[in-house]
Amino acid sequence: MQTNLSEQAKRLPRAEEAERILRSCVHCGFCNATCPTYQLLGDELDGPRGRIYLIKQMLEGNEVTAKTQQHLDRCLTCRNCETTCPSGVQYHNLLDIGREVVEQAVPRPLNERLLRQGLRAVVPHPALFKALTRTGLALRPLLPTTLKAKLPRQVRPAKPRPTQQHARRVLMLEGCVQPGLSPNTNAATARVLDRLGISVTPIREAGCCGAVDYHLNAQEAGLQRARHNIDAWWPAIEAGAEAIVQTASGCGAFVKDYGHLLAGDPAYASKATRVSALARDLVEVLQNEALEKLQVRAEQRLAFHCPCTLQHAQKLGGTVEGVLSRLGFGLTAVPDGHLCCGSAGTYSLTQPELSRQLRDNKLNALESGKPDAIVTANIGCQSHLDGAGRTPVRHWIEIVEEAMH
Repeated sequence: MQTNLSEQAKRLPRAEEAERILRSCVHCGFCNATCPTYQLLGDELDGPRGRIYLIKQMLEGNEVTAKTQQHLDRCLTCRNCETTCPSGVQYHNLLDIGREVVEQAVPRPLNERLLRQGLRAVVPHPALFKALTRTGLALRPLLPTTLKAKLPRQVRPAKPRPTQQHARRVLMLEGCVQPGLSPNTNAATARVLDRLGISVTPIREAGCCGAVDYHLNAQEAGLQRARHNIDAWWPAIEAGAEAIVQTASGCGAFVKDYGHLLAGDPAYASKATRVSALARDLVEVLQNEALEKLQVRAEQRLAFHCPCTLQHAQKLGGTVEGVLSRLGFGLTAVPDGHLCCGSAGTYSLTQPELSRQLRDNKLNALESGKPDAIVTANIGCQSHLDGAGRTPVRHWIEIVEEAMH
């Protein structure tokens, strides 16, 4: 694709990257075939190819409008298009660049500003989010249906974590919303890893991975959180921690991108690259271990929902299914497993109607094989799918831990 960036666009910090990505697109349209929003809306501008053109026009000096903003907002950033693209277009990076330009050019209505600021004020703060979740659960009968659906049906308290110290040590990102919505997930992880001879070293100073701010177009705030985490983890990394484990694939995808996002920061570039290299989704740790040590007695039929951040961003599609199969769990077939469930971070709150349609389609697919339970690898997908009040949805590691003997 030929480009002719405006003088203003050429001064953007990531101008060269944007131009390189635009020129790699050959306009073939394969991306639209797997784009969830294009499938629902049938509008070229609600597919990756159309959004790429909108960003191209914007960077070439054409008018930026609220309509442009709407089409970019509707993108789930599921990155399904990147899996499909034969030309290797790094669409999500171009989208980040385009969204930041739009954010500066088009003032949002007050209700949108308040929602986004509210999400950024609450979600990245685990203690505050947990307190609000508890308050919501106590007041559940009084809440409107839409808010009730955002609360967990059942909060399973965290089991005790192991205290034994092993020679092998990993760090673990505790997350923002997971401690409030599913506090047992990380505890179950620590118990499983302990059985495999791996200790989890807690780093209390580490906080939100930065994805919430970054994907709500407060990109510098997101990068500042990344820097904070790098500083918090660095002493343990130097002391020999073998990995930084994430139990939420959304966080994992973002931490693995630290190296790219901070490449232009001389104070953090090399450290960020090291952190990204050490980042592991939980399944990447387990798939290389002797799983018979877990002594799992698997009796359930499971449907696995593979989050977009696991299969498209981290390229780990099929890995959790492989581990569950090795442990003896029965897995049901899931049609259209590549499609997004509609959670997509804060998307279920900023685009509720589209998100609900995608969720219901996904649940129909997951339930088609009549599983005993649905499992996933990302807290956002878990709470979004479970909020429909249908088949229970949990993190896969909790099912594994419960089956250990």
